Amino acid sequence: MRKVNVKDVPEQERQSPKGKFGRASKNISIALGREPESLDLSKRNPFDLALVRIPKDKTLCPYHAHAAESELYLVVSGRGSVRDKEGMTEVGPGDAFFFQPGEAHQLMNAGDEDFVYYVIADNPRSGGAAGDSCYYPDSGKWAVANEGCEEVIVKGTETDYFDGEE
Repeated sequence: MRKVNVKDVPEQERQSPKGKFGRASKNISIALGREPESLDLSKRNPFDLALVRIPKDKTLCPYHAHAAESELYLVVSGRGSVRDKEGMTEVGPGDAFFFQPGEAHQLMNAGDEDFVYYVIADNPRSGGAAGDSCYYPDSGKWAVANEGCEEVIVKGTETDYFDGEE
């Protein structure tokens, strides 16, 4: 059995250059030994678990939809607003919600204290052919993985399927 205590998992912070987007997260799955770069499913694990904290006046990340990843959320504390195709929904402690692939979403802090939740994802973004891509409807960008499993952000124009192929 692998075991960790969440208080012992290191917290990683990320913030956008202008400060609109920000979060701190504890990747529990990696602390339990998940190897995100491995193509061996026994090392990658079938799901990913993280504890995420969004500070006051911050949004997690831009509005986006995953191509292959499903995400299940469980709110621990604080108040949040969740944006989806229907608009905004307020969430709080004990609320659970779910997004399937293709369902655009965005989470933001809607209170005066940190907004804290667990997220379980079934298809971690890294990991070669089993990886995920994200579409950002507000900006028309895509996040895709290159051969080295590093995330690349692209913005292009529509083209014909055979363009540049013959």
